[in-house]
Amino acid sequence: MSKKTGKPNQKTQAWIDARKRHRLSHAQVQMARELGMNPSGLGKLDKHDQEPWKLPLGEHIEHLYFKRFAKERPDVVLSIEERTCRDRERKARERDAKKHLRQSEMNEPTEPASVSNKPR
Repeated sequence: MSKKTGKPNQKTQAWIDARKRHRLSHAQVQMARELGMNPSGLGKLDKHDQEPWKLPLGEHIEHLYFKRFAKERPDVVLSIEERTCRDRERKARERDAKKHLRQSEMNEPTEPASVSNKPR
């Protein structure tokens, strides 16, 4: 099986762009995703220069994450690219297993329709 390396889908690309635009770490992006934030809505929260009462976006995400999950950061931090690669590999394994199962079902001998197991 050849390894596919393609472009990320639109949702993943939106998070990659948001990470670069707002200068977030991989952990902060993962926290934001787990909190259910929208990458296009992060700009509203990242106006701490113009609105001094707001926390910087990275600190705000960390604060919300701690408030909801009662821990500083996720147990395992993966970049978006690593997560995409793992998901592709998992889907490929599932697809291969399903294909193998289908082939094994086709190769099994089936019982003829005329033979019945009921006693007469």
